[in-house]
Amino acid sequence: MANDQSSSLNDVNIDAVVSLVGQIQQEPDVAATKWSAHVEWKGGFRSEAKIRDFAPSASDEPGTLGGTDSAPNPVEQVLAALGNCLVVGYAANATAAGIEIKDLSIDIEGDLDLHTFLGMSEGNAGYENISVKVNIDSDASPEALQALHDKVTNTSPVGHTLGRVVPVKIELA
Repeated sequence: MANDQSSSLNDVNIDAVVSLVGQIQQEPDVAATKWSAHVEWKGGFRSEAKIRDFAPSASDEPGTLGGTDSAPNPVEQVLAALGNCLVVGYAANATAAGIEIKDLSIDIEGDLDLHTFLGMSEGNAGYENISVKVNIDSDASPEALQALHDKVTNTSPVGHTLGRVVPVKIELA
């Protein structure tokens, strides 16, 4: 981080991040983290995810898929998770580089064929592809913004999770 930048640039507590990096350098095992969620069915296609001490996050399906359209569906939440992760990456890395962000928005789309989900064929029930458009308003040079973009896309945990095969074990308790 540039010496003339305060830890409040872009409303990011960069001191906390620097402290974590220092702790991981001293104790590498601290970097191995585990995250969790608890999901409960609420009838129909409705469910609620409980994460840490936050209010539950609702999920449902649109009416055209048999739901009541009371909340985003899981595949929409995957897109939102990617966008939220990218926002964190841009805010953290821009702050570390001394880049002020005036405005940041991310638009995400994914193409999904419902044949497998509906049991009409076998194959991929997930996204065929995901497209992301990042809009950053900043006085930084195009080169600095490209370097920021490259760093964020190369370090996004959700981006990496979606971009490669991840072993998923689902067992009946």
